[in-house]
Amino acid sequence: MMLAVAAWCAGCTPGEQNEGSKVGVALYSFNRFSLEEGLQKAKQSGVDYVEGFSFQQLGGKFGERPLSALSESELADVRSLVQENGLRMVSMYADGKTSAEWQVLFEKGKQLGLKFLVGEPEPHLWDELDRLAGDYGLKLAIHQHAKEQSRFWHPDSVLAALEGHPNFAVCGDLGHWVRSGLDPVACLKQLEGRLASIHAKDLDAFGNPDAADVKVGSGIIDYKAVFAELRRQGFEGFIFVECEHDWDNNLDDVKAAVDLLTDWDRRNDV
Repeated sequence: MMLAVAAWCAGCTPGEQNEGSKVGVALYSFNRFSLEEGLQKAKQSGVDYVEGFSFQQLGGKFGERPLSALSESELADVRSLVQENGLRMVSMYADGKTSAEWQVLFEKGKQLGLKFLVGEPEPHLWDELDRLAGDYGLKLAIHQHAKEQSRFWHPDSVLAALEGHPNFAVCGDLGHWVRSGLDPVACLKQLEGRLASIHAKDLDAFGNPDAADVKVGSGIIDYKAVFAELRRQGFEGFIFVECEHDWDNNLDDVKAAVDLLTDWDRRNDV
């Protein structure tokens, strides 16, 4: 299987080497809440995996500091908090702007026991970040925001970043592709073999940068076609629900998305 994700999943423990993708929650869905509250909500949604984000003001005993500012012992406390909720944090969206900032983020990611970081690094950093990713044993998955917001809005630009950088992978954002007027299934096809994760959401309009985020399954994204393509590829990475509406009261929609995506992942008719 020529999947980059399969290569780094080879280092997973035997219990993690299940067939099919792994549905989780991006904690950015709960960014109005403390880390502890967000983890509790993720647990209630029924997932095993979460993705953190480096700039979250954690709250509680950590105050207003983000993950990127914590000491190694404090990051151990974060890991314990994650485990207490029956979860595993496998990735983190990282917002580094300089080589030094990225090195800190890789260091924190290693201390958190992550599998990969997610981000949108500037081209002049690519070679250095590929080296850091190799040194720390963490992939860097290139993420996309919508057209006019991100240089990586189109798969062509993502593939340009991957060229010559074996420690780069891809976090495909279905919603931002749709905002940019791109067919998410075609994007998945173009990025076959390099996908580490997916950000799953839904929108009410195609090709509109102002399209509203809606409950997964109620919008315009054809999830049957998405899962058919992922099944064809043999995708075994992570699918993170990223809910970007009703910020203060979105747990029901997150849970509904988790249930729907888990059902699609298990179905045999796609």
